[in-house]
Amino acid sequence: MENLSSISFLSSLPDLPGVYQFFDSTGKIIYIGKAKNLRKRVSSYFNRSQYDSAKVRALVSRVADLKYIVVNSESDALILENILIKKHQPKYNILLRDDKTYPWIVIKNEPFPRVTTTRRYENDGSIYYGPYTSGRLLKALLDLIRQLFPIRTCELNLTQSNIASGKFKACLEYQIGNCLAPCIGNQKENDYLSNVNAIKKILEGDLNEVLRLITAEMTKAAQELKFEQAALLKERLRLLQNFQAKSSVISKGINTADIFTIHESEGFAVVNYLKVNSGVVVQSYNLQIKNIVDEPIDDIFSQAILEIKERLNLKSTTFLVNINPAYQLSNIKYHIPRQGEKLKLLKLSLRNAEAYIKELIKNEERANPQTRALKYLEQLKKDLQLPELPIVIECFDNSNLQGTNPVSACVVFKNGKPAKSEYRHFNVKTVTGPDDFASMREVVYRRYKRLIEENKNLPNLIVIDGGKGQLSSAYETLKDLHIEHIPIIGIAKRLEEIYRPGDSTPLYLDKRSMSLKLIQNIRDEAHRFGITFHRKKREKKNEASILESVPGVGKKSVIKLYTRFKSLENIKKASLEELSEEVGAKTASNIVSFFKKI
Repeated sequence: MENLSSISFLSSLPDLPGVYQFFDSTGKIIYIGKAKNLRKRVSSYFNRSQYDSAKVRALVSRVADLKYIVVNSESDALILENILIKKHQPKYNILLRDDKTYPWIVIKNEPFPRVTTTRRYENDGSIYYGPYTSGRLLKALLDLIRQLFPIRTCELNLTQSNIASGKFKACLEYQIGNCLAPCIGNQKENDYLSNVNAIKKILEGDLNEVLRLITAEMTKAAQELKFEQAALLKERLRLLQNFQAKSSVISKGINTADIFTIHESEGFAVVNYLKVNSGVVVQSYNLQIKNIVDEPIDDIFSQAILEIKERLNLKSTTFLVNINPAYQLSNIKYHIPRQGEKLKLLKLSLRNAEAYIKELIKNEERANPQTRALKYLEQLKKDLQLPELPIVIECFDNSNLQGTNPVSACVVFKNGKPAKSEYRHFNVKTVTGPDDFASMREVVYRRYKRLIEENKNLPNLIVIDGGKGQLSSAYETLKDLHIEHIPIIGIAKRLEEIYRPGDSTPLYLDKRSMSLKLIQNIRDEAHRFGITFHRKKREKKNEASILESVPGVGKKSVIKLYTRFKSLENIKKASLEELSEEVGAKTASNIVSFFKKI
């Protein structure tokens, strides 16, 4: 290990794989990372004019010193990094949170091992199976095991010396036939361990092997005329076959497989591990990743696979994955399936990761809905490179039908949520025909001229439903009002491109990103609000034209009637006296006669 007293010595770093540690001014480790090339990786932190993430910028600003360790391979770098992170738990490293709230079945590391459940995974030499997200499956497995095999449930220390000393007495479990009392020497350890090995096979999903062994023992017992033992084995066989019939076969073409997938959505990242044995999923495990300084997804995938492999004591050497990890573990092969049964298993694992993320989102929203909205806005600020958090977002959408009844809608979102009381409709007044650009100029001018005159707050972000043309029209209007400092974007419908003033190259946000989803949600709400208004306006115009076909009813009469009765339906229901009060007796009589005929 070499101690570097200043970042100016970065050029002396070797072009070799290794692990680096960042220290703050107090000498505390704040970040540990791995690298295929130490010089390139570490230098990348300090040779930037700007940072994509505020957290990375904060990390770099706190680095006062660094140390590094050269290793032989990328695999060694990954393993050493994992060990050091667990030891020092630096502030800026990713956090790996597993689903420990789910129970495990554990075969204890002890003489005459007990088979029990736990919610605490420990590296105590015991063998753990799970975690089980289905309590029903867990209970079914334990019930099956206890019906098949007489396993002890006591916590006695059954060493050979303790048993030989005669210090134990058989308990009630022995009396009712649930245990063979190894505590008093009634059952030999080899016989007990053969049952434990059969239990391991069941928990690993290898029921066929257990069925074969029990069938062979039953046949042998029958041949030796041990009919009572043969009957007991036959009952065990029946129980196992019933359990196997209830197990859902996931893959008929693949006997065993180990699958890792990583999925990111709405600020969460989760790695799912599935184990398939005899075509049945026997284990599912989720690991949540908190990516503090925006490390590459393939990089954190490497760390997560290593962590799960260690926690679950996995022995497999080939894993199915949805992306290739950045760092390869020695003696491990990765395969990305493109078709067939393996691809189906990969998709199943991804569905598990997606479902777990949805669960995390629901839990967070229940705990603190405001925090969730803030995450959306922070991500949007980062993706669009906005100067401040877009607390208030306004979106404009134009609507017309073949050039008739042009209207525009403005919707307002505050803290990522609709502020419906502040929505506004606009009847386009100065534009004749289908001219979206001119319509956009008019309504944007009217909206912000009024806000300025009334000394009201302006939005942090303006969204225009449309491409470069509509955006340019709106931006020119902002310049006319001297408020062009307000960030403004346009979203084009066809490919969901994001346009910005003065930039001919559109921005393409990840289709799964919460930033794009938020923009789409706001755009769709503006479209819905505008279409609703436009439909109502068309209906009123059609209704007005119907009324104007009544003798004696002109535009002024239509206005009077709608001012009082609000809708054509109410006008139809109005009495002759009520109508006469507005348009006179003769015209009222004409209206009543007209609607009786149609």
